[in-house]
Amino acid sequence: MSFWIDTHAHIYVKEFDADRADVLARCTELQVEKIYMPNIDHASIDLMLEVEAKYPQQCLPMMGLHPCSVKKDFEKELYLVENWLTKRRFAALGEMGTDLYWDKTFWEQQQEAFKIQTGWAKKYQLPLVIHCRESIDETIALLEPFAGFGLTGVFHCFSGTAEQAKKIYDLGFYVGIGGVATFKNGGMDAVIPNLAIDRIVLETDSPYLAPVPHRGKRNTPEYIPLIAARIAALKNISVERLMQHTYSNTCKLFDK
Repeated sequence: MSFWIDTHAHIYVKEFDADRADVLARCTELQVEKIYMPNIDHASIDLMLEVEAKYPQQCLPMMGLHPCSVKKDFEKELYLVENWLTKRRFAALGEMGTDLYWDKTFWEQQQEAFKIQTGWAKKYQLPLVIHCRESIDETIALLEPFAGFGLTGVFHCFSGTAEQAKKIYDLGFYVGIGGVATFKNGGMDAVIPNLAIDRIVLETDSPYLAPVPHRGKRNTPEYIPLIAARIAALKNISVERLMQHTYSNTCKLFDK
């Protein structure tokens, strides 16, 4: 048995308030049967858990602090994250990581928040879901001291090189591939053929980064098959084989 899994979608945000039930029903029809929801910060927790409560078999929550929400008061945000981690089980610790695209003001705080959350992933035996926009090498360097402790996870929205991917595999991690794989000038057409099939998981990052031909519009987990078709073509394998591999990879990642 295998089906499509969206390993990273903010299905709980306001962009889906008007038609969330319809989107999720269409996902089921398209064999997108599980959707992993990354947390952002304190403001997203209740929204995410409400969606989980309504669709517990389909929508699975993570707990973490997004790097773009790391400010001067990041310790308060992290206190809430840890408090939730002590209360119940989550699918992963995320979305966490680093971001040097939007704002470099709190780079030191981002690094500290990364180290703290990685320590919690080890403590609670959870995979990490890592954001690393314009900061892949820096993030790999932050993660390397934790190597050898059985940590695993995914570098979400991977858009790096095959060489960077190899370093990620060596750390025991996966790469998450989404809509950028379909972009004409995204650069992934030269990278994806060289990625290890047993280290790829699929994602949309909904409602952001919609694949072609929906680029610029709201993204949705319904588009996982479009992303998969592009990856399968670039790797010269069948869509069915890609489904089997990404299903198995995701099950290993989240230990389900």
